[in-house]
Amino acid sequence: MAGDGSVTEYAPAQQTPPVVLTGKLYDGTVISSATWAGRVVVLNFWYAACAPCRLEAPRLESLWEQFQPDGVRFYGVNIRDEEQAATAFERTFGITYPSMQDKDGGILLAMAQYVPPQAVPSTLVLDKRGRVASRILGLANQGTLKSLIVSAQAQ
Repeated sequence: MAGDGSVTEYAPAQQTPPVVLTGKLYDGTVISSATWAGRVVVLNFWYAACAPCRLEAPRLESLWEQFQPDGVRFYGVNIRDEEQAATAFERTFGITYPSMQDKDGGILLAMAQYVPPQAVPSTLVLDKRGRVASRILGLANQGTLKSLIVSAQAQ
């Protein structure tokens, strides 16, 4: 199942309590899931040498540009790279949304029930209450991810 492109949507009755996590952006800013209240959030787990991550990067950036005016937040969660490799990837692919550094695996561990460590890339969509509304294991299809974001906005 890991990284096979499977899509899971969680009905409100199936959703677990809100995600609680803290991360450090590459610019040093510490962010917390507590600041996301009332917003749909997209979390994308990636690393620079990941071939499918390179394929989906422009798709994610396009969706970020489309949904940013609606208050949807996008965060990358880089599970392997030092800042230099991560920022080079972001420059190469024109990524403008921020990424958290997670080399120590704290965020990945916190999300382990949704993101198997070997399933990178993976993308989670959190609803306005901070609960995981859906996930994509593996390469995200742009149209599918757009539909999942719209669905989370409607919850």
